[in-house]
Amino acid sequence: MSEVSEVFTPRNIIVTGGAGFIGSNFVHWVVDHHPETHVTVLDALTYAGNLDNLAGIPSDRMDFVKGDICDAELLDEIVPGHDAIVHYAAESHNDNSIADPEPFVRTNVVGTFRLLEAVRKYGIRYHHISTDEVYGDLALDDPAKFTEETPYHPSSPYSSTKASSDLLVRAWTRTYGLRTTISNCSNNYGPYQHVEKFIPRQITNILTGVRPKLYGAGLNVRDWIHTEDHSSAVWTILTKGRIGETYLIGANGERNNIDVLRMILRLMGQPEDAFDHVKDRPGHDRRYAIDATKLRTELGWEPVHTDFESGLKATIDWYANNPQWWEKTKAATEERYKRQGQ
Repeated sequence: MSEVSEVFTPRNIIVTGGAGFIGSNFVHWVVDHHPETHVTVLDALTYAGNLDNLAGIPSDRMDFVKGDICDAELLDEIVPGHDAIVHYAAESHNDNSIADPEPFVRTNVVGTFRLLEAVRKYGIRYHHISTDEVYGDLALDDPAKFTEETPYHPSSPYSSTKASSDLLVRAWTRTYGLRTTISNCSNNYGPYQHVEKFIPRQITNILTGVRPKLYGAGLNVRDWIHTEDHSSAVWTILTKGRIGETYLIGANGERNNIDVLRMILRLMGQPEDAFDHVKDRPGHDRRYAIDATKLRTELGWEPVHTDFESGLKATIDWYANNPQWWEKTKAATEERYKRQGQ
């Protein structure tokens, strides 16, 4: 077992992918909860990154650098003077990875390699954000959940590149003695999530008068966690986690897709059957479920958003109240889905 770390209090952190959904929520959370910490956001502003996600953050609390995590020269410029990197940047959409895997290999594998080399060069702390999808999936009738000991069994190009990046972190930690931690999290929901993802796609379809679509029978189970709970868990691991350890982040939020869609429809005043079934995704994982016992018992973390329905209602309200945030990307997203036959 790794040694217990002293509590680490970072003063200057780099958040890669900090203009994306989960990364920007983490930046807001740190700014709101830790006034002693300055954040540098490094983001390439691909289609999933959006500077509007960072609106309202005081300029003295955050710097923004537009750039690519694969750019070693840029990393040499910005990493010195920081004491930690929290690595959120990733290509993350399964359907896109099936259509074109190459950007996933470049960003998720090569990008992680470049960051690890920068961490090795400058001797700073590193936290790696990963996904429960590296473990593959579970049977719908299986009582088991993923733990830190579950073997890797990724199903898609996306999840295989995330598994690859996790293994790079472990190897660089063991070989070069880097001070790293890894977290694998279940499905996030909340504000600022791109409209290509399951929950915001359904919400924005209903808001624009389009019937939602559901893959297959909708029995696939996901373990949902509010992005604010993910953010607090990542901070807990960064500051208290044992070096070289992996922690699973989850909030006991298992729901199958058809039940989530029916809940969205009901909360938005629609009949619960007002959706269409479409052909299932190739290799669609059946069930994800996280056992976060290690995080809770070792580090004392607990989720705040334990009522999924109220969290979902707040998320619906956010999209309803912020159409200017999502309308400009909605049409292009639906056009891409149409080309992919979804």
